[in-house]
Amino acid sequence: MFRLKAIFLVILLLGGGGIVRAATPPNALVWQVAADKVSADLHGEPLWPLLTDIAHQTGWHIFVEPGIDRKADVKFSRLSSGEALKKLLGDLNFAYVPKTNEADYLYVFATTMHAATQRIKVASTNAATVARHVPNELILKVKPGTDIDALAKALGAKVVGRDDKLGIYRLQFADAAATDAALGQLQSNADVAAVEYNYILDPPAPVQKIANAPVGPVSLTLNPPNDNGRVIVGLVDTALQPSGTDADKLVVQQISIAGDAAVNGNSPTHGESMLQTLAQGLAAQGSVSAQVVAADIYGNSETATTWNLILGLQAVANNGANFINISSGGSGDSPVLNDFVSQLLAKGIIIFAATGNGGANTVNYPAADSGVIAVAATQGSQLAPYSNYGAGTAIALPGSSVVYLGDTAWLVQGTSPATALATGIAAGAKSNGNQTWAQIYAAMQQRFSVPAK
Repeated sequence: MFRLKAIFLVILLLGGGGIVRAATPPNALVWQVAADKVSADLHGEPLWPLLTDIAHQTGWHIFVEPGIDRKADVKFSRLSSGEALKKLLGDLNFAYVPKTNEADYLYVFATTMHAATQRIKVASTNAATVARHVPNELILKVKPGTDIDALAKALGAKVVGRDDKLGIYRLQFADAAATDAALGQLQSNADVAAVEYNYILDPPAPVQKIANAPVGPVSLTLNPPNDNGRVIVGLVDTALQPSGTDADKLVVQQISIAGDAAVNGNSPTHGESMLQTLAQGLAAQGSVSAQVVAADIYGNSETATTWNLILGLQAVANNGANFINISSGGSGDSPVLNDFVSQLLAKGIIIFAATGNGGANTVNYPAADSGVIAVAATQGSQLAPYSNYGAGTAIALPGSSVVYLGDTAWLVQGTSPATALATGIAAGAKSNGNQTWAQIYAAMQQRFSVPAK
């Protein structure tokens, strides 16, 4: 067991720079971060609301051992953070882990620190980074042997998506209020490994028609791939469409996750634009032996969700993908998605994902997940002004690409094409040489290092 003895806290300015010194109101918690003083007057406060309040006031990332619960009945004034946590958490154990380039971590557990795997969710107050979600849906991962249908019935929900092998399910509720109430109940349910909203991914950036394009359609020299060591790229995006370019030759399978899409033939889809950009990366490596398996996770919708992304990743992985391109993402941190991504990475699958187009010192998910190669965009020798660039950004590539639909050229910009270009370069290098992945990645990090902001 590990108890906090010394805490080094980040400075949080309250009330325009002053320290909150008002008396603690009944049933309240005041965390003076800068002064490292905590006051509380709590009566029967459940663990999850308490930790949510702490996370909101401190900015800490807080993880809890699933299934534990207690109620806080305490009253104290101006204790240090360490002493306050001891009183607030009672017989529960905790470990505080300060971080250098990100928010600090707090683990709360009954058995061991490694059992604290469930993340406390705190909504952002920054409109640019608020994680949007489907208002009446939850995604959950349950432990083996759990009767999901009985659990859903007890909550008044419908199981509208399921993967019994993975133990993940999508539940639909009558309204947002019922969804929020069920989230609170499931967070302390011992049968639930993880539960979260079904987050919405950002919509793809539009393409722009251009005249006098600086380059023509992509030209590929393809060799039939061998059965052993084949390079298959999983493209998880919107639907594709025939473009009349050599990129069409790469696609061996298209999988619909969100229903058949009615493709507008007047302009290239985002998925088609990423396919051609990926092909440009392949072509830069000379003669290549690579194939593409594509999964459409958008269908006819302008947005996709965490659930669809998980199913898309599963589909391309099940069809042999050893490289995966995700030129999309959002600000919703999904433990269920992160867990599945970790499983793919453990199998040796390489995943590239876009950092996002908010121009912020942050990284979208799933690019922010550990082990995923987060790709930013450059403009000339600098970071593109729209590119996210937060901690964990691995490489940065040109954020613009010229693609074709028939004889018409289109320009697509953002971290999306930067990611597709990176995936193509990596897959091409692997398909036509004897380099290991470690050698390829080291060369890419040197060539495509992230410029200082």
